[in-house]
Amino acid sequence: MDLLATIEAGLIALRRDLHANPEVGLHLPWTQSRLLAELEGLPLEVRLGEKVSSIVAVLRGRATPAREPRVVLLRADMDGLPLTELTGLPYASTNGAMHACGHDLHMAMMVGAVKALCARADELTGDVVFMFQPGEEGMDGASYMIAEGVLEAAGRRPDAAYAIHVWAAGQEPAGTFITKLGPVMAAAEVAHVEIQGRGGHGSAPHDAADPVPAMAEMILGTQTMVGRQFSIFDPVVVTVGRAQAGTAANIIPEHAEFDATIRTFSEANRLKIRETLDRLVTGIASAHGLTSSIEIVQSYPVTVNHDAETEFVASVAADLFGADRHVRWADPLAGSEDFSRVLAEVPGSFIGLNACAEGLDPGSAPANHSAYAQFDDRWLADGARLLTELAARTLAS
Repeated sequence: MDLLATIEAGLIALRRDLHANPEVGLHLPWTQSRLLAELEGLPLEVRLGEKVSSIVAVLRGRATPAREPRVVLLRADMDGLPLTELTGLPYASTNGAMHACGHDLHMAMMVGAVKALCARADELTGDVVFMFQPGEEGMDGASYMIAEGVLEAAGRRPDAAYAIHVWAAGQEPAGTFITKLGPVMAAAEVAHVEIQGRGGHGSAPHDAADPVPAMAEMILGTQTMVGRQFSIFDPVVVTVGRAQAGTAANIIPEHAEFDATIRTFSEANRLKIRETLDRLVTGIASAHGLTSSIEIVQSYPVTVNHDAETEFVASVAADLFGADRHVRWADPLAGSEDFSRVLAEVPGSFIGLNACAEGLDPGSAPANHSAYAQFDDRWLADGARLLTELAARTLAS
């Protein structure tokens, strides 16, 4: 029996403990402490984050390499979401936060991989960097860790980097590993638009400069702009999630504003949408005799998988679990990921795993970020096994 089979019950217990005690954001003191307890006594060089609750652990392989030793990086995100859990599970969170995106599974898989690789340190001809990262959910935790040197933690940059992300639903059977060549997750940006007019009485709009119709035109215009100025084969998604103006039905307000998220799958379109949206907002405001301003802030860039490493993941997954446990996606997801920061610096691959709870239909189960999202513990050991083999075989290749 291999080590991961013997510690599987412990990984499940760890995952459920993490699930019951989620923390949100960049500062996760309880989560950090819980993971450090799991790493205690292992032959690791451990460094904690200075500005965030991160953990970087380096395992030095003890086998003599035939050539320049390699380095591989494995990433697990740590943070939960500000969401009240409604699953009714016996280990459900009760603190107003929730691991609704499966990061509790990611941490437990990583701990399994750490222990399995430490047990094989005598046969490893290079080093493994374990990146436990807070703040993936919109806080850009990867940037903090890169700034604090995670990519240089082993003394030289990684030759490859891998991360697994679980899904609570999907079109694949539960237990299926998923790869995709090229862009796999979108770039995400937030646009904040303000329109300044001249207030007045609702009975005399000609004596005012009403920002509300202009705002409405801008919101509708974004959809026409996307459909007419961007190729359907390199998609752009603009969603206005907040619009605000006025205080009463008979008052024309001085000011209106709205916020939108922008999702793109190429750097060319990320830059182009900034220009076209600015032109749209400015032009409509001018046509109404108003002034406007627009601020666009990038959240995460496009997550781009590297071909060689992604093909390697597919071959290792098929070798370990059979060809039927792997699928190749044709299309990317419009969600975003800050593992994109790592893949912009290091060749690697972002890997999916359908971990839909047993007894649920993956095609209709509550998805990630739902208060009802559920994940299945039975795939923890397999996720850890894939991470372990990716690291070991990368070092040996």
